[in-house]
Amino acid sequence: MQTITREHNKVGGFIQVIKESLRGDEHDYTTGSIKRAVILLAIPMMLEMIMESVFAVVDIYFVSHLGKHATSTVGLTESVITIVYGIAMGVSMAATAMVARRVGEKNYSEAAHSAVQAIIVSLLITVVISIAGIIFAADILRLMGAEAETIATGTVYTRIVFASSAVIMLLFLINGIFRGAGNAMMAMKSLWLANICNIILCPILINGLGPVPALGLKGAAFATMIGRGIGVLYQLYHLFDGKTLIRFARWMFVPAWDLIKSLINVAWPATLQFLIGSGSWIVLAALVVQTGQSEASAGYQIAIRIIMFFILPAWGMSNAAATLVGQNLGAGNPDRAEKSVNQTAKYNAVFMAAMSLIFLVLAEYIVAFFTKEAAVAKYAVQAMRIISAGYVFYGIGMVFVNAFNGSGDTRTPTVINIFGFWCLQIPLAYLLAKTLGFGPAGVFIAIPVAETAITLAAWYVFRKGKWKKVKI
Repeated sequence: MQTITREHNKVGGFIQVIKESLRGDEHDYTTGSIKRAVILLAIPMMLEMIMESVFAVVDIYFVSHLGKHATSTVGLTESVITIVYGIAMGVSMAATAMVARRVGEKNYSEAAHSAVQAIIVSLLITVVISIAGIIFAADILRLMGAEAETIATGTVYTRIVFASSAVIMLLFLINGIFRGAGNAMMAMKSLWLANICNIILCPILINGLGPVPALGLKGAAFATMIGRGIGVLYQLYHLFDGKTLIRFARWMFVPAWDLIKSLINVAWPATLQFLIGSGSWIVLAALVVQTGQSEASAGYQIAIRIIMFFILPAWGMSNAAATLVGQNLGAGNPDRAEKSVNQTAKYNAVFMAAMSLIFLVLAEYIVAFFTKEAAVAKYAVQAMRIISAGYVFYGIGMVFVNAFNGSGDTRTPTVINIFGFWCLQIPLAYLLAKTLGFGPAGVFIAIPVAETAITLAAWYVFRKGKWKKVKI
């Protein structure tokens, strides 16, 4: 009877923590139960990333019905626009680390000031990227190995996507600011709003409805841009309304060069870290289309979207580690920061093991939902099963990487990524795909091999503990 009562209390306590996490109340994550802190942060962060996953799957679902060239266009454009995602995530991680550290020190005004300076830097960067993408859209697709029909079909789409770089950047960056402050629910709400708008607009603008003309592939780009723009407006409203820990004021928008310098010192390795990974994915996408043509490219892009649907929630959980590390280091409690990382890694490993099993068993059924083309489906199923073999390692590795980033030590994971992606993954993919004649399957095999190596390296360096002494 006592055992049943204890189990009932545990379940009731867990449900209560879930309710707290969904209410969006602000908490002090530098004291109390570590398990509770991880759950309070991880649930809204996972829900945030689940919606981002839905966003990617919805896009590819509607676009895939426009044919293989449209699907290939979206995939190739996304492969290149990951450069923007990489910069956005890098600057976002720097902002998360600095905001979390200041919040841990209870210096909320300086946390907001750091956030504003990050926004100024990010906007300057995206202006350059947008102009280049608009001018060279066709050349980008051609450089990626796209077929002539794909270039003709997709150039306008690529231009629109690059023109919307600013809203991509701000959506990621401001959510990083909210996460650093421990306000994971606000980050979740803004991304949900953006993606729900995209889900509603996507079929309307692609296929047309009433007075709205069918825009085809261009409609998918406009739906994404408008949805994310609405999400950014929602974020900015709450940063200026004065009801959260991070409160913007006009005086903060004057460039503070010392603060910008500190931000850049953390941001450039973080940005390079993600660009290294993004660059690797671009090379892999090009290898797939070169060795398997448009069928392999379309199948690979469908598989990657489905894979990201399951990986992004795990990335959301790993974001909890970044916040907990930053705030606890700011509070002068590095041991609690380390324990938080280990606890998060355990949860993520269990989650990813379950996802791996789903992919191995249900890959064919999942892919059938997105395409009826047998050749495309074959490559998609093959990619899903091979890549998911390393899921557990992905889950653990991303927690350690985000722990380094949350501490402000963005250089360590950057070095690890250079060796993992450029010295291992790309050469191995080329060797298997072209030299040994495995084709696209060789590219798929190289992915879990490299990710496993990255995880082992990150775990080894994390145990040394130098990240605990980083000052930002």
